[in-house]
Amino acid sequence: MTHEEYKELLPALPSDPGVYRFLDRHNQIIYVGKAKNLKNRISSYFGDKKHQAAKTRTMVRVANRLEYTLVETEHDALLLEAMLIKQNQPRYNVMLKDGKTYVYVCIKNEPFPRVFFTRRVIKDGSVYFGPYTSKFRTETILDLIKKLFPLRTCALNLSDAAITRGKYKVCLEYHIKNCNGPCAGLESPGQYHERIQQIKHILRGHFRPVREFIKEQMLRHAENMDFEKAQDWKEKLTAMEDYQSRSTVVSTSVEDVDVFTIASGEETAFVNFIKVVDGAINQTLTIEAEKNLDDDPSVILSLAIDRIRAQCEHLAPEIIVSMPVSVSGPDAQITIPLRGDKKKLLELSEKNAQYALLQHKRDKINRVKKQTPAERILNTLKSDLHMADLPLHIECFDNSNIQGTHPVSACVVFRNAKPSKKDYRHFHVRSVTGPDDFSTMEEVVFRRYRRMLDEEQSLPQLVIIDGGKGQLSSAMKSVDALGLRGKFTVIGIAKKLEEIYFPEDPVPLHINKKSESLRLIQQLRNEAHRFGISFHRDTRSKAMIRTELTQIPGIGEKTAQKLLSHFGSLKKIREAAPEEWMKICGKAAAAKLSLFFDAGGDSEVVESESAV
Repeated sequence: MTHEEYKELLPALPSDPGVYRFLDRHNQIIYVGKAKNLKNRISSYFGDKKHQAAKTRTMVRVANRLEYTLVETEHDALLLEAMLIKQNQPRYNVMLKDGKTYVYVCIKNEPFPRVFFTRRVIKDGSVYFGPYTSKFRTETILDLIKKLFPLRTCALNLSDAAITRGKYKVCLEYHIKNCNGPCAGLESPGQYHERIQQIKHILRGHFRPVREFIKEQMLRHAENMDFEKAQDWKEKLTAMEDYQSRSTVVSTSVEDVDVFTIASGEETAFVNFIKVVDGAINQTLTIEAEKNLDDDPSVILSLAIDRIRAQCEHLAPEIIVSMPVSVSGPDAQITIPLRGDKKKLLELSEKNAQYALLQHKRDKINRVKKQTPAERILNTLKSDLHMADLPLHIECFDNSNIQGTHPVSACVVFRNAKPSKKDYRHFHVRSVTGPDDFSTMEEVVFRRYRRMLDEEQSLPQLVIIDGGKGQLSSAMKSVDALGLRGKFTVIGIAKKLEEIYFPEDPVPLHINKKSESLRLIQQLRNEAHRFGISFHRDTRSKAMIRTELTQIPGIGEKTAQKLLSHFGSLKKIREAAPEEWMKICGKAAAAKLSLFFDAGGDSEVVESESAV
């Protein structure tokens, strides 16, 4: 979006709260922002560009048009911005990444619900608790639940009709007292769901009602003189208290709180989350935020809080943070503590976030140190060309002819950024007459990859076409004909300005002239050119020599080809003894060669060869 276009838009911009969106030329939203005053906020993008970040200038340059929506309050703008970012995932907004798939505990939506851990959240009415960062911790919780409350583990369809007609029989789990046999009608849905309710209390970290429930059961059985069952419930109470004692007790004065802190680096930031329930740390999580346009830590922290709390089944009424934030969703008290137990919680969270950032920097340094020069170059090339896979196998095509005569093509292969000369291939063009570079490229690309498919060879990750948009389009016809579009990246390189072209993209990519990736592309292009020119020169020379030999009276095309294939050059044919000629082409032809060379015809032939 140019400064002139903005000036035309400026008079119509309101000074009210709202949400604005920058869109590219494909009408894709690339950035969403909120503003208390839309005119002032949007004007800041087109003011003094010296004080803008490079990423902001890039975003404004890529933007093609601007849209905005007015709202009543700044709070409404915050809510709308969060919704639009979640729906559209604009490339210049902060991207939050979990880094891995976490474990959840699922209470299945069934007549007699099963309880198990899973990594997939399916919206079928089931209740999910988590995410848990430790599978071991999840298994510990499930072991406790199994010990306290026996549940079914089978996947049978326990409908009322099936149970009534006695379709199922109890299994081993019933006999070893891990299940009460709901499949055989030995337990009512009410009794089963009473235990499910206690399990939900445990998963939410609410141990007090579970403890009271177990004590009530223990006392009831003791009053009924059923001391064996009373002892069983006492053991369950001890097991639950043992598990609860492993949680870190924060303070008796701190009830339910969510703690969030951020540690910000140059390119990434880490947000740490600690959930405290009934005075104990119930859950911790650290997520990475990739910083794009928004570098303000409070903005990143606000987005992270909304994302994490949206995934939580139980929301604390109080949020502890280290800086002012704007939070959407259910109302919660925002606290920035200065002293006491809440301040200690905040310091613990900050320590975890800083450690995650430090570990990220160390990992990045170690990755760079461990990279070989080839890995470094290929990673740079992958980044510059926006490739999905590392280009370990690269192929480059080049055509060669002189005014359409003796058209040939060459394909060079690089593996791990180095020439693999045993894989080089050259092609005699079959279906093209005259100087037609486009048709030649279409033919050789089709022949190359048709054969690779037939022989079940592995395809390259990157194919380079020496030429501009025309040669690239011709190559893509063959790629499409073979059904290989999307299987590898194809680019064309134009010699004049070293422009990189992509299929169906009229705007070329300009890679930094000092970039290692551009030098590798140039090396491939130059090697393909050298290999093609060398093959073309050999082809012309052999054709010329064959022509000179066939001018000798009595020497035909087949005889000339036999001599040239055996000796390799006119010089070696001339220097050979007549007996060697006889072995190749017979006594009569050898006599004619001897007569011709003895008469001095060789000097004219050699002169013709050197002229080529």
